[in-house]
Amino acid sequence: MTADALYGDALRALAEAGRASGRLAAADATATVDNPLCGDRVTLDVALDGDRIAAVGHEVKGCLLCEAAAAVVAAEACGHGRAEIAAWPAQVKAYLKATDAPAPFDGLDAFAPARRFRSRHRCVSLAFEALARALA
Repeated sequence: MTADALYGDALRALAEAGRASGRLAAADATATVDNPLCGDRVTLDVALDGDRIAAVGHEVKGCLLCEAAAAVVAAEACGHGRAEIAAWPAQVKAYLKATDAPAPFDGLDAFAPARRFRSRHRCVSLAFEALARALA
């Protein structure tokens, strides 16, 4: 599989959209998660409305997969509660390991080509881990 097949139009579009997000000025929680193998780093800010996520901001220093994953987190997390979010990292990891499982939530299907590259799974899961850690 070529890099073009891995970094398809859907992933590129997600990453581009996510670059405009930025950090939150008034976050209730923040977490930073690193991937020491490749140097990727995701910092995620969360604003809460009670026990539910009201807004997500992020800063990514990493590859296109990390940027796209952070964009999915920012787009999909709002309205969800802590218990739901706590399950997301495991759901993402299971999705990436499977070859034919459907995406557990919107946006994740764009990462299907990354399933064939185990070394890139952490790039995808980093933002989801940061979100869960921010809410822990």
